[in-house]
Order: sequence, then structure tokens, then C-alpha cells
Amino acid sequence: MGGGQPMKLLMLALGAMFFQQTFAALGRNLPPIIAPAILDDLQLDPAWIGVYVGLTAFAALIAQLSCGSFIVRYGALRTSQAALAMLAVGLAAATVGPMALFALSAIIGGGGSAMSTPASSHLLGRYSPPRYAPLVFSLKQTAVPAGLLLAGLMGPFLVGVWGWRGAVLAAAAACLVFAFMLQPTRREFDSDRVPTRSFRLSDLGTTLAVATRQPELRNLSFACFAFNGLQMVFVAYFVTYLFVLGHDLATAGLVFSLATLVAVPGRVFWGWFSSARASPGVVLAWLSLGMALSTGLVGVAGAMASLVLISLAAVALSMTVLSWHGVLLAEAARLAPEGMRGAATGGVLSFGQLGALTMPLFYAFILSVSGSHALGFILCGLPCLVVGLALLRRPALAVR
Repeated sequence: MGGGQPMKLLMLALGAMFFQQTFAALGRNLPPIIAPAILDDLQLDPAWIGVYVGLTAFAALIAQLSCGSFIVRYGALRTSQAALAMLAVGLAAATVGPMALFALSAIIGGGGSAMSTPASSHLLGRYSPPRYAPLVFSLKQTAVPAGLLLAGLMGPFLVGVWGWRGAVLAAAAACLVFAFMLQPTRREFDSDRVPTRSFRLSDLGTTLAVATRQPELRNLSFACFAFNGLQMVFVAYFVTYLFVLGHDLATAGLVFSLATLVAVPGRVFWGWFSSARASPGVVLAWLSLGMALSTGLVGVAGAMASLVLISLAAVALSMTVLSWHGVLLAEAARLAPEGMRGAATGGVLSFGQLGALTMPLFYAFILSVSGSHALGFILCGLPCLVVGLALLRRPALAVR
């Protein structure tokens, strides 16, 4: 292999996984973002969003616990294709109508989208130099805010043109087309697969054990629970929050999109900072405290009915709760036992899915009891405060 070949393969892998994650983020988050149109058409209560997101997170939890063997047997590239295909099927099912199919949509789409991150982490872990892994993973993870940006900008526009069903079907088609576009890279990127590897129920326990056996990975798992849970609350309810405050869907979607746009340079910055200036553990600790403070500001700004203030608070949230992924995932891949990067990241992310499962449901409960979106945001930020203080007291991740 020539001197420039490893870099070419890294760039190709990074580009392929960037777009894979972009379409996965677009497909998974489009329904909550255009939720006001769906709720109005189907005459549903806003608390239903928490149920939809909870079902998505439950399916994602099972998928991430079990996808390690699938990645080893079929390869990270094939897993990425399967993830996009499942997401497309799930989105299409949501447009049929009955609530049972909407629930099935959340389960299929959630399971599919959840496999995209362990698969991409496994692939990039093969080609990334360890020192620069936080930056590489952060660059790849900018695809998530890119997908959110597309959903926030294009979602309301397509709803106005084709209705919410047409918007969802367009996202499904995009996921399916890109899954086929990945095929030419499979020969190289799945060259490490082990076709004889079989799936066993014990693999679920193994994945959890990998994520909890080492204190460092266990700390990452708890952090992922708080971070991902708050992220899902922000994605699921922020647009609806603005809509309830009296802003139209287009304005709410624009504010959300502009806020998530900040996460793109944010993820790159934190990845660079963790590679060159500070340890990942210290960075994650301060990001966690920033999430708690920003969430409190979102609640206070909403209570004051100030669009400017709530927009600034959303930008601060974007720099924290939408920007931690590359740092955490690179550290999980670095700490993983040899040959188990997919399992380790899947295990850590499964705790994140527990957060994504429980936090929106908790928010829905607070909303149904108090009727206050502001209170829901404030309370959902408290776990990040606890995690941030714990990471500062026990900087186990600071040792590289």
C-alpha cells in the first residue's frame, strides 16, 4: 500500500460515513420536527411525541446491543446499507395512516438508524490514526447536525408543498437511494468481515459487559445516557415548544435549523480541542455542565416569551448537547478491546438510547401534569449537571 493510500481510504471512509449519518439523522428526526403538522392532521396530543420518540429509542437500544455480531459477520458497510433501508421502510410505514403502523414505523426506523453509528465507528476505527481519532470522529458526527439542518429547513417546506406524508416519503427515498450508492465501496470496507460469525443472544450481554467492565467505558456510558436523553428532548420538543409559544412552523423550523447549524463547527472544534489541547474527559465534563446551563436558559427564555433569548439559548444548547458525539465515540473506540470497536460503541450508545427512551417520556409526563414545556426542559437538564460534576471529581477519562 503506497504512502498516500491510507489517507485516501480514510477520506473515502469519512465521506461515505458522513453522508450515511446525514441521511440517518434526517430520516430519524424528520417526524418530530414536522410533528405540529402531523399532530394537527391526526388530531393527537403533543405528549404523543414522547411516545413516538420513546418507541424509537427502545428499538434503537435493542439494535445497538445486538448489532455488534452483525457488523463482524456482514461488515460495517453492509450494516450501514441495512440501516438506511430499514429507516426508509419505517418512514414509508408512517404515511399509511393507522396508529399501529405509526408505532411500527418508530420501531423499524429507530432500529435501523441506531445501527448507523456503531457501523461507522467500527469502519473509521480501522482507518483513523489514534491521535487524530477525536477529530476524525467529530468530522463524521457533524453529519448529524447536517441531517437536522436539512430536516429543519426542508421539512416545513416539503410539508407546505406535498403535505407531511409527501415530506416523509421524500426522506425515505433519499435514504434508500444512498444505500445503493454505497455499494461500490463494500469490497474494501467490508474486507475485515468474518462470514462465519453467528449471532447469539449472549452477544447482548457481551456488549453490555464491554461497555461497563472498564471504569472509563462505564463513565462514558453514564455520560451518554444523560447527553443523548437531553438531545432527544431538544430535537423532539423544541419546534413544538416554539409553536406553542405562538410562532408558526416555518419560523420554528428556521430557528431550530440555525441553532443546529452551529453544531457543525462545534463538533469540529471540540474534536480538535480534545485531540490537541485537552483530555476528552475534561472536555466532556465542561460540555455536560454547559448542557445543564443551556437547558435552564431555554426554559427561562420560553417563560419570558422572548424569541431572541430562546434562540440564543438554543445556540448554546447546540454547541453542547449536539456537539459531544465525536469526542465520546472516539474515546469509546480507543478504549475498546481489540476487534470490538463496534460492540464497545454500541454498548456505550445503548446507555444513550436508554436516556433517549426515558427522557422524552419523562418530559411527556411533566408536560401532561404541569402543561409547562419550560419546566420539562429544566428538569431534563439536571442529569447533565450531575454527570458534569461527577466527571470533574473523577477525571478517569483524562488519562490518554
